[in-house]
Amino acid sequence: MSEQSVHWLTEAEQQVWRRWLRVQTELPSALGRALSKDSQLSLQDYETIVRLAETDGERLRISVLAEQMHWERSRLSHHLRRMESRGLIVKEECITDGRGSYVRLTAAGRSAQAEAAPGHVRAVREYFLDGIDEADLAALGRVLSVVLERTAEGPRSEEL
Repeated sequence: MSEQSVHWLTEAEQQVWRRWLRVQTELPSALGRALSKDSQLSLQDYETIVRLAETDGERLRISVLAEQMHWERSRLSHHLRRMESRGLIVKEECITDGRGSYVRLTAAGRSAQAEAAPGHVRAVREYFLDGIDEADLAALGRVLSVVLERTAEGPRSEEL
């Protein structure tokens, strides 16, 4: 692709893009610091626990959990091993498919979520929601939906 055919970012687009990159780094970091101050959970622990807590039986196939979290299976397996050593989850073999296994939330995991949730919600409000009025929140929701739809589609053929 020649440099002449590139549709470069305008100054305004570049400023918004760089703010977005900064938010991607700083928001999870701030939420993680707040969560670890209030609990023994990392942001990744909390996300894993919430995903399990929101399912029937509080368990998921590891492959499904990896897909939902957009993590490589090996990364998730390492993370789950650490969570299991802390008693937050247990791994269970899949009786119908010897190649797969489940991960299930434990009572300790439920307890950890219950203890961490109030502080986490306060941090989400403080760092993300406070100061955003209803109109801006609706606009942000629409923008994020568009971005998620476009990224889920993968590369467009004319760009390959």
